[in-house]
Amino acid sequence: MTPGVRPLIAGNWKMHGTLAAARELAAGVAAAPAGTAELLVCPPFLHLLPVAKALGGAVALGAQDCHAAAKGAHTGDVSAPMLADAGARYVILGHSERRADHGESDAVVLAKAEAVLAAGLVPVVCVGESEAQRVSGEAEGVVAAQLAGSLPEGFAAAGGVVAYEPVWAIGTGRTPTEADIAAMHARIRAELQGRFGEAGGKLRILYGGSVKPGNAKAILALPHVDGALVGGASLVAADFLAIADAA
Repeated sequence: MTPGVRPLIAGNWKMHGTLAAARELAAGVAAAPAGTAELLVCPPFLHLLPVAKALGGAVALGAQDCHAAAKGAHTGDVSAPMLADAGARYVILGHSERRADHGESDAVVLAKAEAVLAAGLVPVVCVGESEAQRVSGEAEGVVAAQLAGSLPEGFAAAGGVVAYEPVWAIGTGRTPTEADIAAMHARIRAELQGRFGEAGGKLRILYGGSVKPGNAKAILALPHVDGALVGGASLVAADFLAIADAA
């Protein structure tokens, strides 16, 4: 953890769940006693409004993506102002699944992050290397380049969040060693401080990639790990809350 920084435990529900299941899951998370960490859940677009109602303000609401334009002829897309109107406070951007499945470049992520800031929301920008890049020793350079290309100028002033997710660890049950996680988070912190100065030293850096109750405490105890971006384990309220309790 970074001293003086409140940890953030974010649940990325991805493309899972019926409306009834989303309401039940949100209610289960919202019923937990307040803890040290800030909680955030990011349901599919369709479930934002009912989840917001079920959370009742006890837990922060986020979205999984947005369009770079505030409005317009963009069939099937959702804008940042629409997300704000639905009660969202955060927006996940540049997740590896978006970068891979939708061909999103750093420039696309940057444009979306600028749109999120313009709507008064907080961007959660994801970065991470592939297994081949890790094996070849390029991991830190790849992540540094993603940060440089994806973060807008107003990122620090808005309290933006960076989520480091090694692509090869997402949904696989595999995680990097604690030493590897600590080294990458230290590099990210250095990049943020180099870009944003003192403010960069207090921005939250989350770890994501097969985080679960069994490994959360060890990961969250590492320097510069200020929370977690949780995938599969966020779909079970008890598991998600157990991770939050480890912070």
